[in-house]
Amino acid sequence: MSARKQRLLKAHRRNKRLFLVAFLLAVAVLGFWLAWWVVPLLLVLAWVAHEAWFADHLFYRANDDYTYDFPAGTAHQSVSLEGGVLRLDETLTEGETLILELELKTTWLGRWLDPFVEVGDDRQDFERGVKGRRFLNISGQGSALGQGLLVVRGRCCILPAKGTLWVMANPDYARRRVMVIAPHADDAELAAFGLYSRSDEVSIVTLTQGEIEAEDYRHLGLSKAEAARLKGRLRSWDSLAIPLWGGVPVNRCVQLGYYCLQLPLMAQEPAKPFGSRESGDSDVRPARRQNSVSLPADADGAPTWQNLVADLKTLMEHFRPEVVVTPHPELDPHGDHVASTRAVIEAIAASAWKPTTLLMYANHLHDNDRWPMGPAGAGIALPPAIESLPADKLWSPLLSSEVQLDKAMALAMEHDLRGPAVFKRRLRRWIQQVLAGRRWPVTGSNEFFRKSVRRHELFWVRDVSD
Repeated sequence: MSARKQRLLKAHRRNKRLFLVAFLLAVAVLGFWLAWWVVPLLLVLAWVAHEAWFADHLFYRANDDYTYDFPAGTAHQSVSLEGGVLRLDETLTEGETLILELELKTTWLGRWLDPFVEVGDDRQDFERGVKGRRFLNISGQGSALGQGLLVVRGRCCILPAKGTLWVMANPDYARRRVMVIAPHADDAELAAFGLYSRSDEVSIVTLTQGEIEAEDYRHLGLSKAEAARLKGRLRSWDSLAIPLWGGVPVNRCVQLGYYCLQLPLMAQEPAKPFGSRESGDSDVRPARRQNSVSLPADADGAPTWQNLVADLKTLMEHFRPEVVVTPHPELDPHGDHVASTRAVIEAIAASAWKPTTLLMYANHLHDNDRWPMGPAGAGIALPPAIESLPADKLWSPLLSSEVQLDKAMALAMEHDLRGPAVFKRRLRRWIQQVLAGRRWPVTGSNEFFRKSVRRHELFWVRDVSD
């Protein structure tokens, strides 16, 4: 996390503590003047208000501008929003990925309800109190836009009279040989089920077993190590079996069997093995029994960075992908995700086979735990980017309603995404539904059913052909 984000996090916690102290002092003073039952009532009301409107983890200001730099020469033009219709000032440039840059300003109601912009049959939500530059994803609506029929309306926010339309042209990467890198079982489905389920030639490589945080399995009478071992086996099975739902055969799925949250440590000491934090295991070979490809780490089973990079190099040369789908190392802060892409880049450098393109995804964010904001099935606006990112092109393919349902069912098969939410989260959602108008999908209780099942998937495109 950057120094700026650390400062904002500290300020957020400090302000929360100061507000709590001031509120408690006010309640204590009022307690001398009011009936005894008023004090607990005020405390309950304050807690309900917090859960409804102040429980989001937002580590930037809602009036911060998003900062995106696109590659030099990216086609863009001014557009008009007057009359509630998006109008072009010139002929629409060729390209399937359309990003609309706007200055949004919240209304008073947008401080209590999530402000959103309706774009044709889509909606894209933003932070309460939004005031600044934002980037809407209107990919898939080029036909209506070109005909002057694309209606745009702000709800709980005010739209400007003018905006900027960015147009990016890409090949259909699903028609090329694709390798999806998943740090954990479920990352491939969360980020790229729509892509891989229609790819002609695709391989899926899962780097870790996903064995940690196995407390739920302790209910089966297992020790901590046994529960972790069982969870690792189940999630390893998920990584091989669930892609079948998207048409990917088992012989094109590979489980490497390394251990959760150990990849960053492995990168720091490449020759040192790092076993599981919870199961006590330190041999990756048991998780590889169903693999159809022989790999370097099969020789000694050591969970080392050197073995990981060698495994990925071998897989590059075996499957010969033209496109590698991998986490975005600047946007996605999860340590295993950052390390996974680092390993991919090292493997490409060492490999005799060279992919030409990285498609990068973000399943987690530093700044905002609700992105993509808004309900399931809506579009994916660009995520918060308060600090400058590399100037990458974007590709945002559409998912039909049928593919969205298949993606939701794939997530429902994941052992780590099953089960009901804990009581506190269910209560918070009920409060937010009643007071803040939020909605959650019926397909699953895990937050990823809302965040990942959308009309778009979103990838940052980076050329690695040199």
